[in-house]
Amino acid sequence: MNPRTPPRPATAALALLTGLAGAPALAQDTILLDEIVVTGAQDPQQTRRSGVSVSVLNAEDLDKTAEIPLTSTLARLPGVGILARGPLGTATGITVRGLSQNYVKVLVDGIDVSDPSGPQVAYDFGRLTSLGVARVELLRGSHSAVHGGQAVGGVLSIDTAPLPEEAGGAGRFALEAGSHDSYAATLGYGYRGSAGALGFTLGHITTDGFSAADEDDGNSEEDGYEATRLTLRGETELQNGVVLGFSAFAEDAEGEYDETGFLPVPPYTSYPVDGSPDETSTARSQGARLYARFDTGALDHELAATWFNIDRSLDGSTVLYGPSFNDYSGERRALSWKAGTALGAGRLVFGADTTEEDYSESSSYGGSAGSATTNGVFAEYAWAPHEDFDLTASLRHDDHSDFGGFTTGRVAAAWQAAPDVTLRAAIGTGFRAPSLYELHGPYGDPSLEPEESTSADLGIEKRWGETAALRATLFWIETENLIDYAYPFYIQVPGTTRRSGLELEGEWALNDRLSFTGAYTYTDASNPPLSAGSTWNAGFGRHQLALGVDAALAKAVSASVTLLHVADRQTLPDYTLANATVTYDFGNETEAYLRVENLFDEDYQLWEGYGTSDRAIHVGLRRSF
Repeated sequence: MNPRTPPRPATAALALLTGLAGAPALAQDTILLDEIVVTGAQDPQQTRRSGVSVSVLNAEDLDKTAEIPLTSTLARLPGVGILARGPLGTATGITVRGLSQNYVKVLVDGIDVSDPSGPQVAYDFGRLTSLGVARVELLRGSHSAVHGGQAVGGVLSIDTAPLPEEAGGAGRFALEAGSHDSYAATLGYGYRGSAGALGFTLGHITTDGFSAADEDDGNSEEDGYEATRLTLRGETELQNGVVLGFSAFAEDAEGEYDETGFLPVPPYTSYPVDGSPDETSTARSQGARLYARFDTGALDHELAATWFNIDRSLDGSTVLYGPSFNDYSGERRALSWKAGTALGAGRLVFGADTTEEDYSESSSYGGSAGSATTNGVFAEYAWAPHEDFDLTASLRHDDHSDFGGFTTGRVAAAWQAAPDVTLRAAIGTGFRAPSLYELHGPYGDPSLEPEESTSADLGIEKRWGETAALRATLFWIETENLIDYAYPFYIQVPGTTRRSGLELEGEWALNDRLSFTGAYTYTDASNPPLSAGSTWNAGFGRHQLALGVDAALAKAVSASVTLLHVADRQTLPDYTLANATVTYDFGNETEAYLRVENLFDEDYQLWEGYGTSDRAIHVGLRRSF
């Protein structure tokens, strides 16, 4: 462990903002809202009636810090760690409670965007920005019984700008420029008329970036990134009451990265090398979801079809093998039906779905391909025998074309022990089938078996009116038959892998001008002997502390200061990162902001050998109309 005291300037900044506590109040009250959890069960639930561990970020939360990489915001949520291999656009993963991104299902407007062509079915968070994002919901714990395989560590659901609820149009645009020759722009507009609603969001970002291989090791070549994304949404209600809707997106991204060297002897470590300027990556992805909602007597139904496709390429060189190329293609097609009805003192939801995934790869070293189909049936009963107690039981059976049947379940309960105290508990099982690449890729093994897991949460929440809340959650998860990479192949690791720990989270609105947020996570890891020293452990810290202060400095000026301290990482030293944003409100739904990232110019790494940004300054303008 390498403890480090947070920088004194950050403490001084917090003290300065705290001194504003006695300032006159603004007209708008600061209150804590009971958010709706959309993905925690088959039906939406209020947070205080949900037994699962969840964090929700709305548009106001995202505007306060105005951070473009969404991972910067996610990093301050309980249980989340960031594993970035350089600037925006380079390969980036996350951990949730010490489980890597291949255990986290990622949904964008209801579309599963995890990459079927990757080494593991996972989403590359390096391309994830806040442009056009209106809401983020992170479930922690095993949710395979609700969302199927992969949702072992959690579910991240991202919603873009919603359609207008009232008749007429509504729009928003934002512009930003800053360090590393970075420029970003978004434009969104939605209209609701008598026939329904239609909306779009268009975003573009370009940046020269910085060296992916840490510049402190003598690397100077900048690794840039450019991306354009278009999102469409629409909905209409027919005369017979049937609601038809869709969401769709297309993204075109191109970036630069630094080649990887590899030591082909124990401990088989890899390292970045800024040896040539020719490493480029491209990723073109598209997705769509069509749905229909209708009633038949006592049953309400939802039919949905989703599609996701990604084509990506890596062109560059390696230290050992010279120039190389890798082209990947992955596709996912899914159909689902869900029906719900009142039953006794609760509600029953049941249904079925089918998902097909395939991938292909061609490279300097050969090619591979594979496909799989998963058919599932599910049922969930949400029971409220008393207004102060909610119990949700979920059961799912999946049949995988390669591995046969798996049954997963989850029980979650929430009890209002007092008007201001909520107790929560959840226990669930999960599984992760080997990815197509782990089975059929050049380093794969077709004899691999699925991983199986069990997880449990136990939490308590105390609220002080509408101005303060404190939550504590104990968590535990164990996985059998872990799949890991041991040069030169993927292997099955016998034994049990465990993660356990504590999450603390709170917020306090001292008055209408000053509010505080905080989150602390302790994560303990236990691995089978064969996985010791593998990359499966890398990155997350045993201790993680996030603090935030939001203050109204004057009638039209507000500020947000955040601190993130990560300690006791496996191979890297501790670090403390501070960001600050000052916003000026011109009125007429127009705001300008100044954002300073890495306020105190901390020198740190998120992945060994890969660099992070020095102090960076950005200015932006946004307007709703």
